[in-house]
Formats: sequence, C-alpha cells, structure tokens
Amino acid sequence: MQHKTCFFIGHHDAPESLAPLIYEAVERHITEYGVREFVVGHYGRFDSLAAHAVREAKKHYPEVMLTLLIPYYPYNNDTSGYDRTFYPPGMEDVPKPFAIVRANDYMIRTSDYLICYDRGQIGKTRDYVALAQKLEKLRIENIAQEHKMCYDIKNFGSVTFSMG
Repeated sequence: MQHKTCFFIGHHDAPESLAPLIYEAVERHITEYGVREFVVGHYGRFDSLAAHAVREAKKHYPEVMLTLLIPYYPYNNDTSGYDRTFYPPGMEDVPKPFAIVRANDYMIRTSDYLICYDRGQIGKTRDYVALAQKLEKLRIENIAQEHKMCYDIKNFGSVTFSMG
C-alpha cells in the first residue's frame, strides 16, 4: 500500500466542540482511506484539536504517525508529542512573514487528503481550501459543515455527502 498523507487546515479559533468530529474524520481516514501520516501545524486551536485527535487514534492504530509542520528554522517550540517534524524543502530563503503560508502551500500541494475547518469566511483557511479544490488532486473533508460534505475531486469531481 502506498504511504498516504493527510494535512489539517482550519481557523485558529475553532471551538472545542469540534473534537469528536475531528476524531471521527481521523479514524475514517485511517480505516477507509489508508492514511498513515497526519501533518499538522502548531498555531491555533484547530491545530491543537487535530493533533490531539491523532494522538488519541494512535492508541488504536500505533502505525499512524503525527508530524509537526515547521515553517521556521531553527524552531524553538516544544515538539514533544509528535513522531517527527517536517521542514519543507526550499524554505531556507523564505522571509519569516511568509513562512507559514509557504509551508501550508507546500503541504496542500503534496498531501493526499485534507481535513479542514472552513466556515467560508474571508481568510487564509478559505484560500487554502480553494487552492486544494483548484488542484483537483486531493480529497477534502470540511468538518465545518453539519453533514461533513466531502469533495471527492479524485473521483470524477463528484460531491458526496455522509450524514454524521
């Protein structure tokens, strides 16, 4: 089986009530889609909730890896609780104000799956989801929508709904 990667992107002020939905999405990506690596940032509540969900899933699926995306080098924050860190190639010359944007862009372009929390508001989360849709290469699950609308771009651009 090919190694599959899932990236998380979402609003920094995501509510704690999303935790069960994120866990369900993580477990579904492991069991149904064969994802073995989840990549998450470290800059908001959604990132924290996503990392926690993957850590919980690892109790049942120890083969799963949780990777921390690092936009800056050197990175001086705590990296405990992650299986590894990842600093995307080509970041050495990116000015610090643009580093998070460039690192997220890299992950959108190289991941197989995206779990997002996009409320449709103007901002970077919406921009990243739009980029992912435009690339037409990865499956996007937006947990912001009550019924977890999934855009299955890989399979003929169909839109599927799963009732949660």
